[in-house]
Amino acid sequence: MAKQAYTIWFTGLHGSGKSTIANKLMEILKEKSIRAELLDGDELRKTISSDLGYSLEERNEHMNRVANLCKKITGKGIMAIASVASPTEKSRDYARKLLKKMVLAYVKCPLEVCAERDVKGHYKKAGKNEEGFEHFMKVSSNFEEPKSPDIVLETDREAIGESVNKLLVKLKEKGIV
Repeated sequence: MAKQAYTIWFTGLHGSGKSTIANKLMEILKEKSIRAELLDGDELRKTISSDLGYSLEERNEHMNRVANLCKKITGKGIMAIASVASPTEKSRDYARKLLKKMVLAYVKCPLEVCAERDVKGHYKKAGKNEEGFEHFMKVSSNFEEPKSPDIVLETDREAIGESVNKLLVKLKEKGIV
């Protein structure tokens, strides 16, 4: 039976840099021949969570589904990298209890900077309360900052490379990579 691998769980606001850092991490892991699977929250909403909206209850259910998928992946000895908003402490607690071997990376970035980076225009749509954006995080819905992340990556102060290197140092300290 395969040894359970770790999950790297990225949490943060839309536009904070979660996916960018997760993708860079994947490139590095591939170079090191470390098996990993990247789970992007937006992509997963099109498949395993296509039946869900964006209310707080539905967001928590989406996070539960992602956590369960991570458990299946890590149970096969493959590292899971989850790039998800995970806006509540409840959803992160569920993931931590379920996964055991998890590193919570908080991709911290001020709302104004995230809104400036928003290539999809989600913050504008939320500001106008457009249909489908009634529960958008930090505009019409709340994002609870993690109480005890394993690492904080401040993407408004750090270049992407710095954030990735900081994360790699943490993963090496924990004997994960």
